Amino acid sequence: MTPSRRPGGANAGTQRWESLLFCHWEIDPETLRPHVPAAMDLDTFQGRAYVGIVPFKMRDIRPSWLPRRLAFNFLETNVRTYVTHNDRPGVYFFSLDASSRLAVIAARIGWALPYYYARMSVDDSDDTSRYQSVRRGGAAEHRVSFRVAEQLGPSAPESLEHFLFERYLLFVEKKGRVFCGQVHHEPYDVWTAEVTEMADQLITAAGLPELGQRPALAHYSPGVDVEVFAIRDTGVMR
Repeated sequence: MTPSRRPGGANAGTQRWESLLFCHWEIDPETLRPHVPAAMDLDTFQGRAYVGIVPFKMRDIRPSWLPRRLAFNFLETNVRTYVTHNDRPGVYFFSLDASSRLAVIAARIGWALPYYYARMSVDDSDDTSRYQSVRRGGAAEHRVSFRVAEQLGPSAPESLEHFLFERYLLFVEKKGRVFCGQVHHEPYDVWTAEVTEMADQLITAAGLPELGQRPALAHYSPGVDVEVFAIRDTGVMR
């Protein structure tokens, strides 16, 4: 089954991802390799590896057992790269900052994901949107301002945009084993974006080298409705 196809059975929860800004930097694969678990292979596009920062709004988050009226919202910013495991393409997260303490605790316990609590804000009251995040204790900050530019639409298969955005699996190492989580959503409606200001400490806080304050690529999507499926042990040990 391809990762973009919905798995059978009931989901573990639903949520909506809104106002996503995808910022990407190229990085030498040999430089990136030591920062990714050995059980995962780097996924490259025409020999180029990428690190991304994605700030966005998490809306209507609801585990399947939670009544709809109790769904909650928060802001998130993740630092990620692209990997394959057993020839399946996915995402590896270096860090995920969220404005919800509950979400941080749940994701760390249930998914072993490197979530951090942060004070976060968004302002999109005019033609420029602004995200700001300060990790608890001031350990790392991220600030970005951007304008939405040209609509590209859904990404064409085998394009760079498809490689960067259409990722439905995440891989995480937990107690020496590789686990896989899956999401399902319609393809992103993609736009180009113009980053007008950025100050970032999240990349270096993850142990990665400084990649420059302005991304090589910036894109925007208004959002997608998402089904989340339970994380599963792949049976592969480190």
